[in-house]
Amino acid sequence: MNRRDFVAGGCAACGALLAPAIARAQDWSAPARFTRPDLTTDEGGLWSIMDREERQLRRSPFAVRDPQLHAYVQDIACRLAGDHCPDVRVHIVRTPIFNANMAPNGMMQIWTGLLLRMENEAQLAAVIGHEIGHYVERHTLERLRDVKARVAFAQFLGAFGLIGAVAQIGVLASAMAYGRDQERAADRIGLALMRKAGYDTAEVPRMWGNLIAETNARPGGDPYNPLFATHPAPAERQEALAQMAAGQPGGSTHEEAWRDRIKPHLREWLLDEIRRGQHEEGIALMSRMIERLPKSADYVYARAEIYRLRAKDGDLDAALADYEAAARIGGEPPETHRGLGLVHRTRKQAPEAKASFQRYLELAPNAPDGAMIKSYLEET
Repeated sequence: MNRRDFVAGGCAACGALLAPAIARAQDWSAPARFTRPDLTTDEGGLWSIMDREERQLRRSPFAVRDPQLHAYVQDIACRLAGDHCPDVRVHIVRTPIFNANMAPNGMMQIWTGLLLRMENEAQLAAVIGHEIGHYVERHTLERLRDVKARVAFAQFLGAFGLIGAVAQIGVLASAMAYGRDQERAADRIGLALMRKAGYDTAEVPRMWGNLIAETNARPGGDPYNPLFATHPAPAERQEALAQMAAGQPGGSTHEEAWRDRIKPHLREWLLDEIRRGQHEEGIALMSRMIERLPKSADYVYARAEIYRLRAKDGDLDAALADYEAAARIGGEPPETHRGLGLVHRTRKQAPEAKASFQRYLELAPNAPDGAMIKSYLEET
């Protein structure tokens, strides 16, 4: 049965099956705050290990040290966590992959690749609420106990301590793979927490639809992130979340506040995404954001860079069109003109290349690649 048949012919059954889930989400109440376990117990030992990893994370060069951004995201987590707020500690980690996780001691990691893909605050609340769901249901503790019982624990901790090293992500993903029932429970709790905090739960299936589209854009549809590697099938999950969200519409997205808060980091995160080298995913992401924010030159520039670096047939034409579009929008990154110059240089269009390189150096006189660009100018 294809997707259209499923939606057209199976929705009545879906609704009947999901009704109990919706009711459970509405009736769910958080457990009392957890007390710190005795160090002599296995749980106390796991908390101690996670405490040590958290200390290392605080010193990591990948930790994003922006007090305002941190306070903003921590506040979202607190509003969702309710009475558990004092125990939840958010750490933002510079890694260009969509992922978040939470340890049983209350340490939560949110990676910048996830933040880059959020369209508003409500979508971020969906992810944080989901992770809090795992935490309050003690799924993370169960998972760590299982991992510790296997030889993979040392490897898992190695990956945990090397956050930012993309090569380790597969290890982390397999170690933190929850069961389907656990994921569905965390989804229900996350929606309940979002609704209670006043967020629009319709953003949850919308976010998953965005991720599905991005993943499908990659040749072979290979799910190269821990979230897709460990959760139920994304399409199935999106359908279930849409059904649950439709049961209680309303709420806010806080998109403008979200855009303002991430603006200081946007170019850095876009550069990380460009450097990640997953061109098809990157083009899908940028195209989605350009459609949503057509007046933002940053996303248009980023897509141009990805086209130029991919360099398939027609990509230089597409890159040139995007660079020029970013310049017309205004407020473009200076590197827009470097990109234009590189395309013109490749095509041996010396006057156009010279003008573009000169504009780049005017806008970025201290550019780290200034010497190289000057050498290109000497060629013309």
